[in-house]
Amino acid sequence: MVVTTHAVTVISASQFLGYATLGLEPDQLLQHLARYPSMDYFIELLFSGLTRGSIYALLALGYTMVYGIIGLINFAHGEIYMIGAYTALIVSTVLSIYGLPPLTILVVTALAAALWAAAYGFTVERLAYRPLRNAPRLSPLISAIGMSIFLQNFVLLAQTSDFQPFPSLIPELAFMEPFAAVIGSKDLTILIVAALVMILLTFMIKFTRTGKAMRATSQDRKMALLVGINVDNIISITFLIGSALAAIGGLLIASHVGQINCSIGFIAGIKAFTAAVLGGIGSIPGAVLGSFVLGLTEAFATGYVSSDYEDAFAFALLVLILIFRPAGLLGKAAIDKV
Repeated sequence: MVVTTHAVTVISASQFLGYATLGLEPDQLLQHLARYPSMDYFIELLFSGLTRGSIYALLALGYTMVYGIIGLINFAHGEIYMIGAYTALIVSTVLSIYGLPPLTILVVTALAAALWAAAYGFTVERLAYRPLRNAPRLSPLISAIGMSIFLQNFVLLAQTSDFQPFPSLIPELAFMEPFAAVIGSKDLTILIVAALVMILLTFMIKFTRTGKAMRATSQDRKMALLVGINVDNIISITFLIGSALAAIGGLLIASHVGQINCSIGFIAGIKAFTAAVLGGIGSIPGAVLGSFVLGLTEAFATGYVSSDYEDAFAFALLVLILIFRPAGLLGKAAIDKV
């Protein structure tokens, strides 16, 4: 038990050994012990988990929308996220040369990154997936993996494998000063943007003509064709939306972290795919829920155990969920029509 008396933390030898086995450096250990008992530390981890979850959600929505429409896991989605981040870096660098206001740079950069990533997503769908629409299920899966490798190496040749510094596009908010210890301006901005995107996406899918066509295509593609829905266009729109969301996520997290390289899409894509499966692949609410569950699990595992076991906790949670709910938290078991 950790006992704090007059700002001096007293622990037993066994407790010290326990903390040491977590791989903490001496200064990290002292910081960990000083902050562990406080509610502020818990709240900080909570917001950190929500921030991670927001980024995962922006990517996971792309995975789950594409799977819901055509039953394909788009493994190139992580690379679209990475391309969006690089586009944001190039555009923001050019705009900053002309001395534009920070808010203008952020908005224009976000729009440019979303449009460019959407164009990549559209092109990937037309070249790699549409010709294999009626092929055996393994063929588009291999095509997706090949497209992921191609895009990663394409950016590698264009930008090298080195980490590139990314400017802080998200401005500091003065009214957040009193809360800086638990949540920063960047975290709040990411949460707000992610929430707005999810609300707009939900509204679009439920109430617009395109959204209704997407739901019809997801339920029965052949019947959607019979009632006059242009299924090919709906699938392309799905890729456009998913790619744009991934680009926004790439811009936000790159601005938060401050650096990018050509490999950031791989691990982010794996985590977002995990979140989508955790919540129920094909379910939009499930993708959001799974993303926040995964983000909070990683944040608390990192804060209270060790960052070394962050991924282990995340994937262990996935395994446990799938053992008891194979379809995911909000997913529905597939019913084969006979």
